[in-house]
Amino acid sequence: MEVTVRVLRYNPEVDTKPHFEEYAVPADPMDRVLDALHYIKWNIDGSLTFRRSCAHGICGSDAMLINGRNRLACKVLIRDLPSSITVEPMKGYPIQKDLNVDMEQFFAQYRSVLPFLINDTVPGDTERLQSPEDREVFDDTTKCILCAACTTSCPIFWPDNSYIGPAAIVNAHRFIFDSRDHGASDRLNRLNGHEGVWKCRTTFNCTNACPRDIDVTTAIQQVKRELIFNRI
Repeated sequence: MEVTVRVLRYNPEVDTKPHFEEYAVPADPMDRVLDALHYIKWNIDGSLTFRRSCAHGICGSDAMLINGRNRLACKVLIRDLPSSITVEPMKGYPIQKDLNVDMEQFFAQYRSVLPFLINDTVPGDTERLQSPEDREVFDDTTKCILCAACTTSCPIFWPDNSYIGPAAIVNAHRFIFDSRDHGASDRLNRLNGHEGVWKCRTTFNCTNACPRDIDVTTAIQQVKRELIFNRI
């Protein structure tokens, strides 16, 4: 079979604005969109630029808009799409080149929530043990792969990328509710600010966009309740 892949191209060295280019790509129904992009880059136009790494849905590198929806190119099968496939960079961040966006702000927001275990007590002769019940509280949010699909699907983020965004809140949640952690108040204070969790309008775009099936909206609501009833 053959599919038409429309790619939003932009080279800041020569282009004044992004534009679409179309490519006819031979494909097997079980190929992934990433395979189609590889075919274009390796056989038609070597200047096509996009991120990818593991190609197995683990690293999160190849998140992009595929037919208007944030998805991982390595997980979307050709058979599940129409014969015309439109691929664009994620919204909300500056385009560096073609499908690459500048994610420095994304990672700065991620770092701002202290995404690591904070515990200065001496653990003793064993690890800091945790019951299965305590682990279950935050187990869902440990699955985040920092692809930014949730944040760049958020309509609050698009016009105001100072909003900390769903991904940062998810990674704060992972430690706020970890029974071994002692840094929850610092994270909650950050999320309680003007650009924090209260900007969320519960549109569920983030949950629908997550390639790891994290219930992002529920995690955000749990952080809000923690701020209201327990910590602040």
